[in-house]
Parts: sequence; structure tokens; C-alpha cells
Amino acid sequence: MILLVSLIFGSQLMAQRHQAQARYDSIMNATILAGDSIPHIDLEEIAIMPPPQFKSRREARKYWRLIYNLKKVLPYSRIVYATIGEMEAELADSQTDKERRQVIKAAEDSLWDMYEPDLRKMTITQGRLLFKLVDRESMETSYFWVEHYKGSFSAYFWQGIARIFGSNLKSGFDLSDPDDIMIDQLIKYIDLGYI
Repeated sequence: MILLVSLIFGSQLMAQRHQAQARYDSIMNATILAGDSIPHIDLEEIAIMPPPQFKSRREARKYWRLIYNLKKVLPYSRIVYATIGEMEAELADSQTDKERRQVIKAAEDSLWDMYEPDLRKMTITQGRLLFKLVDRESMETSYFWVEHYKGSFSAYFWQGIARIFGSNLKSGFDLSDPDDIMIDQLIKYIDLGYI
């Protein structure tokens, strides 16, 4: 009888030890150094950023509006950059100017069909920001890409339209400009999920 009770309690005790060890193994990792195991826990990186300081309510509104616009426009600039990469790969395979025009037209139509409603809802400020972010992502201005794919006449035409609305396709992303430095920092915070 005592043997039976000790076997039951012993098996339960062993099961509890295995559960505790399994839980310990899932929480902590261990590195073996000179025959000794050193437990460690991997923690996610945490950035500590100071709260923004504003001189006026107008400056605070401008800051938060910029964050709103960045969150809205940043995905589109990345889509443009990815599309440029895909088109460059397809254009490298094209043999004639006709094939090149077909690839460009297909990509343009595809993007226009998918994103036209969203792009038409963008404000002028968001459009300007999109031009800057395209330059940030691709290291070339929007004017360059229009000229590269559609020709200099088309680039000149769209530059004229942009100028009518106070924008500039040739506006680039310049890290010596304090506004662009702030935009770059905010994009990093958005990518890390802090904003």
C-alpha cells in the first residue's frame, strides 16, 4: 500500500517537475558556457523618446497633422517604390520600344485601377508629401521617374500641372532640411510602431 501511494505521488511530482521545466524552457533560453548553463531572456527593443515639446498650439496641430499625413501617404510611396522595382525588372527583359510601352502602360493601368479613388481623395499637402517620400524611397524625384517612363514632354506637362497647385515634382528629400529630418525621424517611429 505504501509503495502504491509513493508511486502515485512520485509520478505526480515528476509530472509537475516536467511541467515546470517545460514552462521554464519556454520562457527562458540558456547558453552553455564552460559546462555551465546560463539562463537568459530575450527582450524586445524599447525606444524611449521624449514627449514632443511645442511652442504653441499651432505648432502642435502642425506636428500631429504631419503624423496623420505620413501614415496616410507612406504606404503609397512604398507601393510606388516596389512597382518601380518590378517595372525595371520587366523592362530589362523587354526587347523593343513597343514591349517597353506595353509594360509601362500595364503597370500604370493596374496602379490606377487599384488606387485611383484613394489618390483622388488626397489633399495637396499629402500630394507634396508623396513626392518627397517617393524621392526618399527611390533616391530619385518624381519628375525623374515620369521623365524616365513617359518621356520629357509628359514630365514637363505634369510638372506644369503640379506647379498650378503649388507643388513641385522635382522636390526632393533633403536631410539637411529640418522639416525633412523630422519627417525621417517620424517615419522611423511609425515603422517601429511607436506612433
